[in-house]
Amino acid sequence: MATTFTNQASLSYNGSRTLSNVAVGVMESVLNVTKTAVEDQYSVGDTVTYVISIVNSGTEALTGLTVSDDLGAYAFSTETLQPMSYIEGSALYYTNGAQQPSPAAVTADGVSFSGISVPANGNAMLIYSAQVNSYAPPQAGSEITNTATVTGTGISDSQAQATITAEAEAQPEMIKSISPIPVAENGIVTYTVQLRNTGNTAVLPDDGAILSDTFDPILSNVSATMNGTPMTLTADYTYDQVTGEFATAAGVLEIPAATYTQDAVTGEWSITPGTATLEVTGTMAVAVEKKTVTAFG
Repeated sequence: MATTFTNQASLSYNGSRTLSNVAVGVMESVLNVTKTAVEDQYSVGDTVTYVISIVNSGTEALTGLTVSDDLGAYAFSTETLQPMSYIEGSALYYTNGAQQPSPAAVTADGVSFSGISVPANGNAMLIYSAQVNSYAPPQAGSEITNTATVTGTGISDSQAQATITAEAEAQPEMIKSISPIPVAENGIVTYTVQLRNTGNTAVLPDDGAILSDTFDPILSNVSATMNGTPMTLTADYTYDQVTGEFATAAGVLEIPAATYTQDAVTGEWSITPGTATLEVTGTMAVAVEKKTVTAFG
């Protein structure tokens, strides 16, 4: 990176002062630093790998450099939060393509690696990984920007950044229950499926999600509700009284996105899943020996 500097001379003579013109110079840094995130999207808990490339265009080797990464630090209230945590032991270090012993990492205020050297007219590469933690904003479109800084004696500080974006995704899961327990032969039983979405994007009707199940024993006189609203056979679901196969129609299921709250004191994000509830009720003819596993597709 080039830095512009100026200089002006002054002449004092017999009580008067004369100034020269302002001379402008350019000082070119011999270091070029770039930073790349191998993964450009994140979800909380993900591992992201970073690659820092340092090129020395000078004729002298540069030694004793320190590479620091703020791990996406941002101001919150009176604190500085880091939405990523360095993964201990993940660092790899190369000079001119040859692997070197991994540098020790110091994890105060981000992570830093000291003792980095770059050969004359050569390059060094530092590769390391960090995990997205609970201080990372989870909403779709949120960003984490990490800034790496290279410092050392006789050089100007050089910086490079990499930005990753929160992945827009639904993360549906199911919790199933049966009521009553036990149920008598020829008794009425209700299967309840709570659909939960911990993702930042809703499951929408256009997504065509289908919930299917096979009831064993087979139910008769089946009825179904979604979030307490009665569903209509054929339009909203299908049921085969011979095989016991139940399935919602495509375009019926909708599960809201999760909502997120950042703690006003700690800055940690908490998740409240979006939910929807399907209930299927019917008459059970015989005693049950086993139940097939449900599927969500």
